[in-house]
Amino acid sequence: MTEKRPFKTIPLKGLQAFEAVGRCGSVTAAALELKVSPGAISQQVRKIESFLGVTLLERNGRTAELTLWGRLYHQEISRGFEQFAIAEQKLERARNENALVLSALSSVVNKWIGRRIFDWQTLHPDAKVRIVGRDKEPRMGFDEIDFRISYGSDVLQHEHYTELFRDWVVPACSPALIQGHAPSIWELLGHPLLHVEWERHFTPYPSWTEFAAKVGVSLKETAPGLSFTLSSSAIDAAVNKRGVVLAQMSMIADELQAQTLVIPVDIRIPLRESYFLAWDRSALQKPYGGAFRDWVVAISRHQARISAPS
Repeated sequence: MTEKRPFKTIPLKGLQAFEAVGRCGSVTAAALELKVSPGAISQQVRKIESFLGVTLLERNGRTAELTLWGRLYHQEISRGFEQFAIAEQKLERARNENALVLSALSSVVNKWIGRRIFDWQTLHPDAKVRIVGRDKEPRMGFDEIDFRISYGSDVLQHEHYTELFRDWVVPACSPALIQGHAPSIWELLGHPLLHVEWERHFTPYPSWTEFAAKVGVSLKETAPGLSFTLSSSAIDAAVNKRGVVLAQMSMIADELQAQTLVIPVDIRIPLRESYFLAWDRSALQKPYGGAFRDWVVAISRHQARISAPS
C-alpha cells in the first residue's frame, strides 16, 4: 500500500507575488500591481523558492529573470490564476443576471441618480438595480455593466448612447453663511469660494472667474479657496458652511428643498458638455431593461428644464 505524502500548505501570498512577477515581467511592475514594495515581492517569492526547494528567479543587481524552473512553474500556475478570474466573472455574472447594473460618475451617483433611483423602485418594486460609482469608463460587453451615465466625449467609447441633459451651475451656500441677507455680487464674492476642478481629461468646470466676468466684475484667476475634484465634495463643504460653491443644479435639489443650501444670486452658467446614457445591447433584453432606459431619459428631460434659467 502506497503511503500518502503529508499535505503542505503552499504560501498563497508568495504564489500570488510570483505569478505577478512572471506576468508583469519584473519585480517592480508586480509590486505596483499588488500595491506593495518590491522588497515585499522578493520576500514572498523567496518563501515559494524555499517551499519548493528550487530557484525561480535569477537575480542580478536590481533585475530578476525567471529561471528555467521558474518559467516551467509559472506556466502551470498561470492556468490556476486564469481559472480564478473565470470563476470571479461567472460569480459576478450570476449576481447580475436578473439585476440591472448602472455605472455613473461618483458625484452623479451621490447627488443625482442615486437619489432619483428610489422613484424608479416605487414604480417597479420587483426590479433589481445595482449602482456602481466609478469615474473610469467601463467596457460595455466585457465589464458587468448594463448602463453608463457618461459626461461629454467619454461617451464616444460606447456604441449605443443618447444625450440626457446639459446641466447648469449656480452659486449656492448655507443660509447660515449669509444670515438671511440677500448679498450683492461683491458681498457674495467676498465669502470663501469653493472651487471644482475636474480631472484634466474632462472639459473644465465653470470657474468663479467666469462667473465674475459674466456679472461684470473682476476676479483674480487665482481666487483663494479650497478646490475639489468631485462636485459632490464641494457641495458637501458648502452645506457645512465652508463657503460658496458653483453647484450643479441637478445635484442640489434635495439640499434646496431641505434648506441646507440656498441660492443667494440666481445667475447660472452651463456646463461645457452634456451628460449621456450609454448601454450594452444585451441590457435591453433583460427584464425592465428598456423601461429603465426610457425612465432615465424621461427624468433627464425634466432635469434639463429645471436646471436651465427660467
